[in-house]
Amino acid sequence: MDRSKEIAGFLRTRRAAITPEQAGLDSDGRVRRVPGLRRDEVARLAGMSTEYYTRLEQGRAGNPSPEVVEALSRALRLNASEREHLGDLLLARRAAVGRGPQRPQRVRPGLFLMLETLGHVPAFILGRRTDVLASNHLARAVLTDFEALPAPRRNLARYYLLDPRARERVGDWERIAAETVAILRLEAGRYPDDRLLADLVGELTLRSPEFSGWWNDHKVLRRTHGDKHYVHPLVGEMHFAYESFQVPGDTEQTLCVYNVEPQSPTAEAVRLLRGWASPPAVPDPAAEPAGGGPAL
Repeated sequence: MDRSKEIAGFLRTRRAAITPEQAGLDSDGRVRRVPGLRRDEVARLAGMSTEYYTRLEQGRAGNPSPEVVEALSRALRLNASEREHLGDLLLARRAAVGRGPQRPQRVRPGLFLMLETLGHVPAFILGRRTDVLASNHLARAVLTDFEALPAPRRNLARYYLLDPRARERVGDWERIAAETVAILRLEAGRYPDDRLLADLVGELTLRSPEFSGWWNDHKVLRRTHGDKHYVHPLVGEMHFAYESFQVPGDTEQTLCVYNVEPQSPTAEAVRLLRGWASPPAVPDPAAEPAGGGPAL
């Protein structure tokens, strides 16, 4: 990943998204040829010179301090995910994180058992790049049977963006797909040297008509909680409130749980699916790297 291009693209799209009125600036009467804030206005709001901000936006400012990142975050009104991404792009610590070893990601045996304990709702564990490292039988019934795929293909972004069945099954496909691209964008800032992530982005660029537009928006997202809507071919519409948690002891794994409102139509649909989708035996974590393939 070209660090300078990433910094420039992110800062330009973020300042273009804010009007002077939103930033609390008085109109200077000048005709604006582009939307949003100009460089000198961002610099003024952040308390720095226009020259220094220009170097920052061009990726030529070296390693700015955390105080500079915070000032820019306030000036551009960044949300929590955007602040995290800006820090990954600008601060020196990103270099150490980005060059982390490409070891296979494995799921602890206790987490496999936890997924089966959560057998009354869909639940799965995501790794880097939205790799699906493990899933319970209801998650496979509601989304797709990741266990039936070759290990390197078990990936949520690939499913949402490349599987034609996802467009039919995901009730709000465009929103969910765009959010998934934003999650990948956040990871690209944190792991700029991840070869497998670069390969995934390249594949999605070539095969998904929508991907490049969303990717070039430079939107980022840290998954925490929200709503998911599916249209299952057997039981119809299903509505979930999902929660995501970092796995204790491994910040690169996320447990995702799709909660169901008691006594709702979705609860009845899940009950029917539980009867139809009998859970397989708990897999042996030592059999192959969770999430599949070499170095996931």
